Amino acid sequence: MPSAGNNTQRSALYGLLGLPLAFVAMPLYVVLPAHYGQTLGVSLGALGAVLLLTRLADALIDPLLGRWVDHLLAHAGQRRLAVLAAAAVLALGFVALFFPPMAWAPMRHQGALLAWCALTLVVTFLAYSLLSVAHLAWGTRLGGDVGQRARLVAWREGFGLFGVLAANVLATQAGMGWTSAVLATALVLGVWALLRGPAPATATDAPGAVAGDTPAAHVPLGLPWRGSGFRRLMALFLVNGVASAIPATLVLFFIQDRLKAMDAAPLFLGLYFLMAALSVPWWVRCIARIGAMRSWALGMAMALASFAGVLWLGEGDRAAYIAICLAGGWALGADLTAPGTLLTGVVQRAGHAGQAEGAYAGWWQWATKLNLALAAGLALPALQALGYHPGVQDPGALMALSLAYGGLPCAFKLVAMGACWRWRHHPALA
Repeated sequence: MPSAGNNTQRSALYGLLGLPLAFVAMPLYVVLPAHYGQTLGVSLGALGAVLLLTRLADALIDPLLGRWVDHLLAHAGQRRLAVLAAAAVLALGFVALFFPPMAWAPMRHQGALLAWCALTLVVTFLAYSLLSVAHLAWGTRLGGDVGQRARLVAWREGFGLFGVLAANVLATQAGMGWTSAVLATALVLGVWALLRGPAPATATDAPGAVAGDTPAAHVPLGLPWRGSGFRRLMALFLVNGVASAIPATLVLFFIQDRLKAMDAAPLFLGLYFLMAALSVPWWVRCIARIGAMRSWALGMAMALASFAGVLWLGEGDRAAYIAICLAGGWALGADLTAPGTLLTGVVQRAGHAGQAEGAYAGWWQWATKLNLALAAGLALPALQALGYHPGVQDPGALMALSLAYGGLPCAFKLVAMGACWRWRHHPALA
């Protein structure tokens, strides 16, 4: 039996790639809308359409990538080459996205900026998706009991949170040049650690696998959806994910125009993600004690209370917003640890361990990106239709911003909590 020290080292080597993957996600999903909308002056409505279409296209490819990842995980040489290539393309695409050549032209053309944004987003998302699906499927295939699964997820998400913190500081304080350089360095270290860490099991030595089972190359695309546990988990993950994606898209607009505290944005975001990172060990213990589903529901209740407090905030309410960030960050720890733990359990109980983790991971990433696409594609144009645009002073438009940022997430969290209660005894979600 591996020692606790060996388990920690193995989990850390696997989890380190979570740092650059989360590092790049923060600028892509949080900074990018404000960068193109405020810094480069692109119309919010047009930008929202571009983000919706590119994110939907990106999400649609994830299930196909998942099938390919199942094949890659069974071939050491191919998975090594694919991971290295994806990391290189991700770094290059990120630089191109945030440094469009036409941004420094004497007369910016919005059409050219939007086209460049769409093209580089597609390339960057493709590399990011392959690397993310491979990393998730890799950890899922490592399996283990509920404690081991939660520990792997905790290391991955813990490193990810520190990646978000670093990206938050660098993107807002040091600029996108330093952000790009740190991303490239972190990708090198993360890929090195992944390839040095525990290797995923093959179809013949994974728990629950049977010789002669369906080869990875022939795993049906819709295989995960055949299980009721996965369908329920996915529905819950989608609804809860929308509640998180909307404020992630609107947070910088809220800080700038509702709180009039853009100078404190790094502090707000830093405290939020730091509190989430600090909460992860507590949530791991909570999962081991009361189960992943109940722990997740508890986190949802905490997040609901946090989002509700946003509706009463106005200009200068910095201290109150810090309290909301601290509470919301602690609740975020449940969203980071419980769903991944449940996913590995669903795969094991379905008898697909060592065979179809990539297929499950592909659909999981699809759901994550669908949430983000809907948040950007619906919230931004809706706000513009209600009269909001960056820098607006109209009270009605600012109230619409508050309702979108805080009120909508409350509604989705309530639906998700109801689903947790209804499915709390489902055998695949125990």
